[in-house]
Amino acid sequence: MLETPHFLRYLPKLLNYMFKVLWQSVVLCLTVLMTKKSSHILLQNPPAIPTLAVLWVVCLYRDSRLIVDWHNYGYTILGLTLGSRHPLVRFSKWYEGFFGRLADGNICVTQAMREDLAEKWNIRAVTMYDRPPLIFQECDQEKKHELFSKLKNEYSVFKDSNGQSVFVEKMETGEILEKDDRPALLVSSTSWTEDEDFSLLLSALEKYDQAVQSNRNLRLPHIICAITGKGPLKKYYQGKIEEKNLKHVKICTPWLAAEDYPKLLGSADLGVCLHTSSSGLDLPMKVVDMFGCCLPVCAIHFKCLHELVKHEENGLIFHNEKELAEQLQELLADFPKTTKLKRFNKCLREFQKLRWSETWKEQVWPLFR
Repeated sequence: MLETPHFLRYLPKLLNYMFKVLWQSVVLCLTVLMTKKSSHILLQNPPAIPTLAVLWVVCLYRDSRLIVDWHNYGYTILGLTLGSRHPLVRFSKWYEGFFGRLADGNICVTQAMREDLAEKWNIRAVTMYDRPPLIFQECDQEKKHELFSKLKNEYSVFKDSNGQSVFVEKMETGEILEKDDRPALLVSSTSWTEDEDFSLLLSALEKYDQAVQSNRNLRLPHIICAITGKGPLKKYYQGKIEEKNLKHVKICTPWLAAEDYPKLLGSADLGVCLHTSSSGLDLPMKVVDMFGCCLPVCAIHFKCLHELVKHEENGLIFHNEKELAEQLQELLADFPKTTKLKRFNKCLREFQKLRWSETWKEQVWPLFR
């Protein structure tokens, strides 16, 4: 879609917003009308403004059916910056409910959201849980060796004093084995925005580092923590990481090629998720991807997280940095002979069996008939 004109930046905020919405409405409407008519239009929400209204009008004009895929509420995201009582947030809430009710069908990502849509706006929705694409799989030793051989040339934390991978080694026979003294690989991903507080993870890793030094009986491994992604607060947190004087934990913030991210998840020992929903009703896709790779997760608690992360079954749920630090010690004690991680891993193999295409056919396809 065409970008908004640059002169709008110099207008007062309210005028800027109004003209931006008007511009996007015209461009979106013309773009859709220039495409071949379809029987249905599937709209992911948010963003809600102006897409809900524009596509409802287009569907009315073309006699098409509008299906809304609710992943969150746009007004709750707007409320993070403006506050829940701001007039624009209140209007956005009314707008979302009004046009949502006019849709011909609705899909949502959690049972909690399904109930909330019905209670709040009398919208009847079908729940379809997000499922990982097939690219998210456990990695065999060959794929791990290929990935770590690449990463050690780009990030020093992935190589030992001899310039070899700290995780795996290739024997003279050609067999690839995991090193007995390898560190644990901890993975998290983020867009480095204010809705994810990574100081919590850094504090937990600091506590873990202290535990390694003070309690040798736990046989805690060194940790390499890879936090992937790009975003506005990345430099800020990189500065915080540099300030830490950690002896048993190394942290890197790589930006990976699209094909390498699933391999990293499939090669890791444990994932950490700090996603908190603005509405408390959606689930973090990053955890879905981790589960697709049979990677157990420690995730921060919010309202409906239990619909995805089953505490003590496929991962652990924490509320603060102290709990996360304790969970890291519990899961990684006597590494790599980690019985609880292996139990979680086994449970996640059941999760893997149902993928996106099967879920779509069973639960959503009837809406398009």
